[in-house]
Amino acid sequence: MKTRRLLTLLALAGVVAASYVLLVRPQAAHAVTAPAAAAPRGGVPLVRLAAAEQRDVAVEVEANGTVVPLSSVEIRPHVTRQLTQVHVKEGQFVAADTLLFSLDDRGERAALDRAQAQLDRDQAVLADLERQYRRSSELSSQKFISASAADGVQTQVESQRALVQADLAAVRSAQVDLSYTAIRAPSAGRVGVVNVYAGSLVQANAVLASVTQIDPIAVSFTVPEKGVAALLGAAKSGPVAVSAALPDAVLTGRLSFIDSSVDAVAGVIRIKAQFDNADTRLWPGQYVQTRITLSRLRGAVVVPLAAIITQSDGALVYSVDEQQSARPRKVRLLHAFGNLAAVDGLKVGERVVIEGKQNLRPGVKVNVGKDALLANAGSRP
Repeated sequence: MKTRRLLTLLALAGVVAASYVLLVRPQAAHAVTAPAAAAPRGGVPLVRLAAAEQRDVAVEVEANGTVVPLSSVEIRPHVTRQLTQVHVKEGQFVAADTLLFSLDDRGERAALDRAQAQLDRDQAVLADLERQYRRSSELSSQKFISASAADGVQTQVESQRALVQADLAAVRSAQVDLSYTAIRAPSAGRVGVVNVYAGSLVQANAVLASVTQIDPIAVSFTVPEKGVAALLGAAKSGPVAVSAALPDAVLTGRLSFIDSSVDAVAGVIRIKAQFDNADTRLWPGQYVQTRITLSRLRGAVVVPLAAIITQSDGALVYSVDEQQSARPRKVRLLHAFGNLAAVDGLKVGERVVIEGKQNLRPGVKVNVGKDALLANAGSRP
């Protein structure tokens, strides 16, 4: 009997315990496991600032350039002749007027000798006629011969003088023909591939070699058309420096050419810079990184480029005042260089937001982190 009563009491206790778990514990369990409520909207954004600085900024343009020779001439003969001698080697540096190739010149020398002999003969005849004319003039003045006789001798003298002039022209022509058999370098430079050998019969206008001027040399590149006005202004005020970066050095040259028109398709203008190249650091066809200074902004206000927000109607930055309120400021981008930008519309010392801009709205309070320094932006003026 006692056992049955005990079992009944245990059953009732189990029912009570189960009811407690079902009715009371779910709320407690839910309160423990529920996730923390999200922070209320309108919290203070965390931002990072940088102060606007004043400095002189060089307005520079960087572009990929190609090294090009100032001149590269194909050596071609004027006449078809046998090549008798090659005086240079491939890759040799030569001065202007250096003898490169000799052609068979026997025919041209014979023609020159013949023209010279004819000139000598006619000059001798002219000298004799001039003596006769002087005697005739004396006799005519003394009335020993008629004036018409003296005039006849004078006519012969003038005719012979014209003949001598023709002979002189023939000699010069023969000298020109002879010069075609001695092929010389039109300018100083480096000899390219030599395509012929001594004993070859070379045809007129066939390429024998090339001479490429190496020193000085030029670099050709393009700049955007928006920089044309500044480029022309800089060129008028004096020499414009251009640098060419090599893996181990930076070379400095000067602007030498501005094209006469802008490429309407690409929106660029082609320019060239000339470099001294005695040490042959630059080679035709080589690619180099060029930089040209178009102008210089004196006392410009500079901020990190990360602070600028570009919109359809211009650019703006968020400026933070002493009350830690962020306000948008319209600015005009003057020039971007590296990680910095020169702008108009800010004062020196104003703090602008460079990180956390996406959380801002006009007048919002901000939580300011550590300020950034422009000196650490890794850019040079």
